[in-house]
Amino acid sequence: MPKRIKHPSKIKRPRDVNQLAHLLVEQSTEVVESPQPSTPVPASISEYMAQIGRKGGQIGGKRRLATMSEQKRKEIAAKAAKARWSKKT
Repeated sequence: MPKRIKHPSKIKRPRDVNQLAHLLVEQSTEVVESPQPSTPVPASISEYMAQIGRKGGQIGGKRRLATMSEQKRKEIAAKAAKARWSKKT
């Protein structure tokens, strides 16, 4: 069974300055295994952020429509149609 590591606040600190320095160096250079990220990150971070943004945007639009009243949806649709037809091409 692996030896349990005490929490840093539970370790009795030595009074000798040299021993205290040794203890602090040991604690600060201790190797801790970090967990691997659950989703693989693409090579380019901008691509990854774009994927995350698209996912949030798709969810957000659906939730917005679900919570919006019919009257508000009609107002938004009328405003969008007016903006489309007023464009000069």
